[in-house]
This record gives sequence, structure tokens and C-alpha cells, in this order.
Amino acid sequence: MTERMDWNRLAETALAGDAISPEEARAVLAAPEDELLALLAAAARVRRAHFGTTVKLNFLLNVKSGLCPEDCHYCSQSAVSTAPIARHPILPLPDIVAAADRAVRVKAARFCVVASGRGPSDREVDALAESVRAVRAAHPDLEVCACLGLLRDHQAERLREAGVFAYNHNLNTSERFYREICATHTFQDRVATIERVKAVGLSPCAGALFGMGEGPEDVIALAYRLRELGIDSIPINFLIPIPGTPLAGRPALGPRECLKILCLFRLLNPATEVRIAGGREVQLGWLQPLGLYVANSIFVGDYLTTTGQSPQADFAMIRDLGFSILGDGGADPAPPPAWDACGLGENAGRVTTRPNA
Repeated sequence: MTERMDWNRLAETALAGDAISPEEARAVLAAPEDELLALLAAAARVRRAHFGTTVKLNFLLNVKSGLCPEDCHYCSQSAVSTAPIARHPILPLPDIVAAADRAVRVKAARFCVVASGRGPSDREVDALAESVRAVRAAHPDLEVCACLGLLRDHQAERLREAGVFAYNHNLNTSERFYREICATHTFQDRVATIERVKAVGLSPCAGALFGMGEGPEDVIALAYRLRELGIDSIPINFLIPIPGTPLAGRPALGPRECLKILCLFRLLNPATEVRIAGGREVQLGWLQPLGLYVANSIFVGDYLTTTGQSPQADFAMIRDLGFSILGDGGADPAPPPAWDACGLGENAGRVTTRPNA
């Protein structure tokens, strides 16, 4: 008979600031079904020690949609995708400020502006910097996170000077598996951008996308790599197999496997913000609430080219768990007549989000 893992011992290791071993990481991902609740309870101890029962809300704006030359197989905005998505260049300043207004109304603490493409031009950085200054003037307490692709040194500095707080550039998967999902840039290209933004004082945000065909060793390798890089915020995306992308038709991981992945990332990154990002509604399904016993952050509203559940549903989920929204100062806002992710018009809910950024 196989000896059962002492999940509380793993929690003690994490609470001491130490890394669990690769063998223990494998045990987390292979946890038997009848031990899942015990594993969740152990990871929840670590979450509660560092974040209490608060949940941080984040809001996405697809500030530039489509028009991307990269071949990332998971992305509906890539050059190899035939998905019918909206395409537009960088949004003008008034639309970006209006989206930030909406973010504040739905209790978001962080406003994430995301642009498709390999990396921004200097002109695009200048335009976004002007918009960020306007957002910061209107909402000085709102964190701004930019996700614009591969950066050059001077671009990272200009974003920081404009008031950008964090920069997101996901590693998505392990270095070994990366060549299976993208050929137009490398895993190391992404690491270089993370190191670049750290060097200029931006808070590093980098995460993962699971369900693309990777194996347990890829999940584990990425969790350790993000720990080594000293990432402040880790968004965990689960694949939405969008029709028209090369990964359309990929089978779902299953909600219990998703929960095990979240537990692994919490145990290996105990004091880091762990955010359940794109795909939570699809892959976690009815087990979404259990994810918040491990993660301390979610996106509110829609994603880049797919819709999420309504903010009111998220508020109810958080409330029913006995948790509170970070920085919440009032009652739930009334929903608009028809949910519009950032108040930019009829199609806003379909073009202002990024499920697999």
C-alpha cells in the first residue's frame, strides 16, 4: 500500500518559505481523489497566512486586438488563427479612461491593458503612456498593469515613468514544451522581457496556460521557474480551445486537475499573488469557488476575446465563501442593462479581454 502524503507537512514547508521538493510536487499533481480536500485545506492554510480572506479583482482591456504576426497556437489573435474576432489598433485615450472608470465601478484593484503583437512600437508606447497618465490622474489608487509583448529597455522605462505599476509577460509553459506551441519567438525571449521589466522597477507579472498538451513535468518546471524569477503576480490560465486556433478541440483538463495545479503553484509560491485567470469558468466549472481557497485573485468580467461570468456572479461567489474584496468600500454596483465589459459599446464584451494572454 502506497504511503499517504502528509499535505500539512508541505504547508509547513511553504509557510517557512522553503520550496517543496520535486517529488512532493509530483505528489501534489497526482493526489488521489479522496485526498483532494485535504490537499486544498493545506494550500488554503498558506493562502490564508499571506492573504487572509481577501480577493483581489483585476480588470482586462484589450487595448489592441488581432493584427499579430506571432504563431502562438492557443491564441485567437495570432497569425495562424482563423477565429472571427474584432481587430483594431491601439484604442484612443478617452476609451481607455472610460474602461478604467468601469474597472473601478466593478471593484477592480488592478487595470490591465493588453495589446496583441510581438511587441509595441515606440509610437504605441508613447500613446499608451499618455493614456496611463490620464488613468492615474483620474484614479490614483488603481494599479495599472501593461501587457504589450516583448519590450526593449527604453520602452520599459517609459512605461514606468508614465505610472505603469506592473508588467505582464506570461511564460505559459515549460521551456521544453514551449517549441510545441510557438515558433516565432522563444521561451528565453519571454524570460528576457521579465528580467528587463524587473531591472527598471516594474512589478513582474508572469504566469501560465495549462491544458495545451503539456505533461506534469512541464507544469512542475514552470512553477519552479516562476519561483526562481521572483515573480510578484502569477496568473494561472486554463485553455479555452477556441475554434479557429490550432488547439481547438483539445480536451478539458477537468476541474479537479485544475485545483491540483493551483495547489502546486500556491505551495511553491506561498507569498505570491496567484490569480485564477482565463478559462476558470470553462475548466473549473462548478468547482470555481474552491479555487479561491488557494488563489487570492481573479479577473472580473470578460477576457480578451471570450466572455466571463458577470461581476455580480463573482461578487456573490466571494460573499458566499465568507471572503471580502480587496479595497471594497461599498455595496455591489447595479448591473448595466446588458453587460458591457468596459462601457465601450455593443461589442466591448467580446474585444476587451484576453483568456490566454
